[in-house]
Amino acid sequence: MNLDEVLVFTAAASGGSLAEAARRLGISPMIATRRLASLEQALGVRLMHRTTRSLSLTPEGETFLPYAQGLLETEQQARTLLRGDGDGAIGLLRISAPVAFSIKLIAPLIPLLLDDHPGLKVSLDMSDTMPDLVASGIDLAIRVARLKDSSLIAKKLAENPRSLVASPSYVEKHGSPRTSGDLINHQCLPLHGVSHWTFLSAGVERHVRLQSRFSSTSIEGCHAACLAGAGITLLSDWNIADDLDAGRLMRICLEDAAPETLAIWAVYPTTKLVAPKVRVFIDRLMAALGKTAKGNA
Repeated sequence: MNLDEVLVFTAAASGGSLAEAARRLGISPMIATRRLASLEQALGVRLMHRTTRSLSLTPEGETFLPYAQGLLETEQQARTLLRGDGDGAIGLLRISAPVAFSIKLIAPLIPLLLDDHPGLKVSLDMSDTMPDLVASGIDLAIRVARLKDSSLIAKKLAENPRSLVASPSYVEKHGSPRTSGDLINHQCLPLHGVSHWTFLSAGVERHVRLQSRFSSTSIEGCHAACLAGAGITLLSDWNIADDLDAGRLMRICLEDAAPETLAIWAVYPTTKLVAPKVRVFIDRLMAALGKTAKGNA
């Protein structure tokens, strides 16, 4: 595949026309048109609908675009590494991560990360659901979970201990559960669709059914409702450290069980060599997680 032709395609997609692509690349519109046509012929599909006034991607073009961008970034990274210019962390890094994790841990890393890598750009998709990494062009997804899908290419970054918490006003009004069985008598604040929480008792899993009148599609909703005194919720320790220190929340320790510990995972779309831009981000994130773990110890 000719990368000059791929470059015309990506430039036309971002610029909105072949004329704009030609201007950006310093070539004539005729050459840009020929290169796009040659690329379509090589792929055997039409990538763009084009008239004299407008241009739009075909479904095949939309599918191919993230791959095309990845090809150009990989080529640029290779040139940088061969020249010995820095660590090759350049191009657009597309990250998907849960909303709370993005706000608490990822966003604070961004200023220094960008300062240290002038050729790097970051796009952060804050979502509590796992996207299709290939179709969306995501380079890396961060998930706090118990991964069950063996088809995912994942690296464990850190343990993710969690705690039951409630506001002082809720505890004053309703008391605090002593055992996992007592939770049935309390208002619990789970994620939408979650009917039970998993605890460990002497190394054995115990599933406790919840009594709840409120749920949220985002853990941030559970967190906010808990702060307001609506009930008891289950949150990651990195998410509640500030609230515990300030007295806005209280940790609830049960006599017979402890919440199941999840893990923080980096999930990749393919098994291919991890790009430098991904590696430098993972290194920064793992360092931040290490500091957070020490602070919560």
